[in-house]
Amino acid sequence: MTQADTETHAPPAAKLTLPTLTSMVVGSMVGAGVFSLPRLFAQETGVAGALIAWAVAGTGMLMLAFVFQRLAVRRPDLDAGVYAYAKAGFGEYLGFFSAFGYWASACVGNVTYWVLIMSTIGAIAPALGDGDTVLAVALSSVGLWCFFFLIRRGVKEAAAINRIVTVAKVVPILVFVVLALFYLKPHVFAENFAGADYAGSLFNQVKGTMLATVFVFLGVEGASVYSRHARRREDVGRATLLGFLSVFAIFASVTIVSYGLLPMSQIAELRQPSMAGVLESAVGTWGKVFVSVGLIVSVLGAYLAWTLMAAEVLFVAAEDEDMPRFLGRSTAADVPVPALLMTTLLTQVVLVVTLFSDDAFSFALDLTSALTLIPFLLAAAFALKTARARPGGDLAVPALATLYTAFLLYAAGPKYLLVSFIVYAPATVLFVMARREQGRRLFSPRELVILLVSIAGAVLGIVALALGWISL
Repeated sequence: MTQADTETHAPPAAKLTLPTLTSMVVGSMVGAGVFSLPRLFAQETGVAGALIAWAVAGTGMLMLAFVFQRLAVRRPDLDAGVYAYAKAGFGEYLGFFSAFGYWASACVGNVTYWVLIMSTIGAIAPALGDGDTVLAVALSSVGLWCFFFLIRRGVKEAAAINRIVTVAKVVPILVFVVLALFYLKPHVFAENFAGADYAGSLFNQVKGTMLATVFVFLGVEGASVYSRHARRREDVGRATLLGFLSVFAIFASVTIVSYGLLPMSQIAELRQPSMAGVLESAVGTWGKVFVSVGLIVSVLGAYLAWTLMAAEVLFVAAEDEDMPRFLGRSTAADVPVPALLMTTLLTQVVLVVTLFSDDAFSFALDLTSALTLIPFLLAAAFALKTARARPGGDLAVPALATLYTAFLLYAAGPKYLLVSFIVYAPATVLFVMARREQGRRLFSPRELVILLVSIAGAVLGIVALALGWISL
């Protein structure tokens, strides 16, 4: 290993501007989720439920976006976004869990990209199935390690690539929306308004879509994660809001216009990426091919953005001595190689786990969302805590953001929370390593309580899986 490989505080080669930060936010958010939205929503709700769900999710995520904007300006000393806010508000151990959970959610989210790519190609290569066959996992593994070596060489510095890929993947989505509006069938849209019989009550329809909306909005905090690289601190908040508003309009449009082309029961049975099947029903085979190509470009770009973001979280946590020191090493090109390696390894492990799941894409999507909820809740609660401590502080925004993330935990249900504990509990090994490196006491009394709760949740989750109470 060279001296450059072991450098801990290599400075970034260039500061990020507002357009670049905004591009990173949009690039992080526009990925596998948007191409899957028609089926994800049609499995749960009709048009009325979808409109309410987007209103709830849009309002809640906008409040979170405002939270990240305000914290970026008012707490410029906190340079790692979600993780830093949890640590500052609720202590080192919960801050560690927030960093690990956010990182793990990014790794699991990356699995959805490979599953979706293989499912897309599987339409013409049946051996790949829905992206969950042995061959699909093997090819995905080759792809993720190719990305590892590519990023290892310094792709982190190529911000121009991210901007180009962002444009390339947004164009097919916008074309889809325009064509869907042109071919929209009013009677089909009207039939889908109340929802199919299997959808249940309107409340259950809305509740059932919440994890999907969390997944597609992941990345709204992306500019905060890269705040240490920003040219101007205020650009972090601006990029967050600009990215959110742009992507929200895209996501809601894709979902709603799809209900005007096919009955929701048929949309619910489409293979992923369901946007391709929806457009094929309107314009023929070329529409499916067009969307499929756009998906591959989109997903590869999002995978690059999220891999970098995940490694950045581990790197900054190690610099703050909340992760073992080896994760704080970076090259002269500012690539945190050990953190990047751990990111790739966890993604690889989850890829293999998908072989044992009933629905690889849905499993990875829901687990990604569930892992993110605790970091989001802690960040929102910290903003509320900060606002209460300020004379005349505005409590409305952080209070709504906190209520929204708490509702998401309820909507997630016990299954994915228990699986999340299985992921969280073993992570304490890294926390112990960091404390031993510093010669500090391993756990305070309060931290021991948190540890016991996480272990109990993990044990219950393992028992539930073993006895068949829950399944992957």
